[in-house]
Amino acid sequence: MATALPPLPGDYEPTRATLHAYARAVGALPRAHGTAHPLWWHASLKVRPEGLVTDPIPLPDGGALAAGMDLRRHHAVLTASTGEQRFFRLDEGMTATDLGDALAEAAAGYGLTGPLDRSRFEDDAPRAYSPDAATAYFEAFTAAAGILERHRVTLGRAVGPVQVWPHGFDLAFEWFGTKMERHGNGTLPAQINLGFYPGGEPYFYSSPWPFDPAVTGIGLPIGARWHTEGWQGAMLPYTGVQGDPDAAARITEFARVVHQAASPGLEAP
Repeated sequence: MATALPPLPGDYEPTRATLHAYARAVGALPRAHGTAHPLWWHASLKVRPEGLVTDPIPLPDGGALAAGMDLRRHHAVLTASTGEQRFFRLDEGMTATDLGDALAEAAAGYGLTGPLDRSRFEDDAPRAYSPDAATAYFEAFTAAAGILERHRVTLGRAVGPVQVWPHGFDLAFEWFGTKMERHGNGTLPAQINLGFYPGGEPYFYSSPWPFDPAVTGIGLPIGARWHTEGWQGAMLPYTGVQGDPDAAARITEFARVVHQAASPGLEAP
């Protein structure tokens, strides 16, 4: 399927940083009150036609509440299963602390009481917000999510959902190998994360864990390169594929090559 990625405006970064800060405030609600998932999927946001939305958070009365950012109408919103909604403007310069506190106060009215981890979102810096830049960001995330989803379903059942992680503000899904690896005080399945990071110079990435440096000997498609300083994996700059009608095919081929190179080493003997 031919999918062209929309260009991102030159003044995009200040609004992206604002949305990142706001996403951390929105994500604090399911992190505190959602049904805990062992891989923290309950704390993520999902790309929906109107914006970025949490999974439903169960309420004490048996209903549910979701939080999100509507990036077409430029407000944060709480939506109850009764149909009731509360709105908070994003384009009026509120701080991330202001938004987090406003969402927490409103959620308490539905019975979600108890402290949030304020360190996840507390930030009193003034915030720039361009509606045009926010819309451009959302269009890029929507296009990227569609490409990732179409590839994700080809990988079988050992995959997670496409989701936005508030702490890094990247869009990604996980493919899980059968090998188990020590992590902290427990173990996690070996995995490959495939995603899109919109900050600074945006890029698509594929990050195997644990990372075997030997895979860097594998040639990557044109425009892609291995990345081993800081995070480890491969990257394909957004600017190299934006506007290309074959962008989806190029990103999918990038993902396929990295997966083919790394996945055998992430399977149990």
